[in-house]
Amino acid sequence: MTMKTAFHTDHKFAYELDAIDPLRTYRDHFYLDKSKIYLDGNSLGLLSKSSEKSLLRVIAEWKKHAIDGWTKASKPWFSYAEELARQQAPLLGAKADEIILHASTTINIHLLLAAFYKPSEQRNKILIDQLTFPSDRYAVESQLELKGQDVKEALKIINSRDGRYLNEEDIIAAMTDDVAVIFLPSVLYRSAQLLDMALLTAEAHRRGILIGFDCAHSVGAVPHLLSEWQVDFACWCNYKHCNGGPGAAAGIYINEKHFNKKPALCGWFGFRKERQFDMLEEFEGEKNAGGWQIGTPHILSLAPLEGSLKLFNKAGIEKIRKKSLLLTNYLIFLVDTVLSEYGFFVGSPRNETQRGGHVALEHKKAVQINAALKDHRIITDFRFPNIIRIAPLALYNSFNDVWRTVHELKKIMEAKKYKNYPDQRATVA
Repeated sequence: MTMKTAFHTDHKFAYELDAIDPLRTYRDHFYLDKSKIYLDGNSLGLLSKSSEKSLLRVIAEWKKHAIDGWTKASKPWFSYAEELARQQAPLLGAKADEIILHASTTINIHLLLAAFYKPSEQRNKILIDQLTFPSDRYAVESQLELKGQDVKEALKIINSRDGRYLNEEDIIAAMTDDVAVIFLPSVLYRSAQLLDMALLTAEAHRRGILIGFDCAHSVGAVPHLLSEWQVDFACWCNYKHCNGGPGAAAGIYINEKHFNKKPALCGWFGFRKERQFDMLEEFEGEKNAGGWQIGTPHILSLAPLEGSLKLFNKAGIEKIRKKSLLLTNYLIFLVDTVLSEYGFFVGSPRNETQRGGHVALEHKKAVQINAALKDHRIITDFRFPNIIRIAPLALYNSFNDVWRTVHELKKIMEAKKYKNYPDQRATVA
């Protein structure tokens, strides 16, 4: 299979693609409800059997060892976050000691900006984008206020030209002498646009600006080379493409050139491992990403990720990306051909090198159509104001899933079944 595959609309073709899919056996590793088609892995990935196994093992070790699990568990809890960081490092293109699994994404944004944002008289602005996930903006504004800045003056926003995408030329043009830090998404959560992180990092550094990324919608779907690109810092969640479970411990990346920087928010689990239990009054942090930990690792929120990462590292992120693009290319093709008369618009980049792991399907009745899909046992999600996000994940979705989804959509539109649903979203979309 290549990205140049000539697609066909007949159902047989979907089965043919599945038959030659090199990752097809990974589907058997996940708990799939055969009565449903699950296409919401960019919000919450499915449970794998290996994740269940690693979680149950940790629970059994808790039962057996109690407090001694910190040192006597098969993977001692005292260094569990570091152990899993080593396993996840290949997905980030990072050195093992440049990442640590820790807390949640928004907490980690606060942690990172507290240290990297050091406003001066000349450089006091944080540059973000208009389309960023709202929680990221809330955190940025909070950090500006904590550093005594006027948010209206110190928050610099890159506007989108069309409400869907960011123009990288606009981002670069906004890298002015008053910008101290740039913080952007790797993949835009609505449109799935994938930014050129290498280009933006190089341009930021050329101007003496620090740059970081929220990689929540790219880790596990898109290969990264954070160390090679020399990205200053990054964060991500592990419950989406990485299938770490609801509330899974998130991750942070600190480029090794910043290992001598003291975290602004210090805590005892960032202390030098060999001296942590000396309980010294003066903080002595690890000179790596582990030194940025604040509190005790959430062991039960780490355990499922151990099993999931085994699958990722066996499959390989390059193969995962190749299949992911083939799935989303196929989806776009079917929307264009099968649904052409029903008013849908593909709001994701058609250039696959600029697209993450999901497709934004726009329609003026999106909230109603999404509700109808769920009643047809197809699980997607709605994003305000008019987007149905469809995320076929490479490890457990099939080409048949994509074909059936598009044809169920056609039935819904032909019979106008979406009109049976309220034109407003549920509390949780």
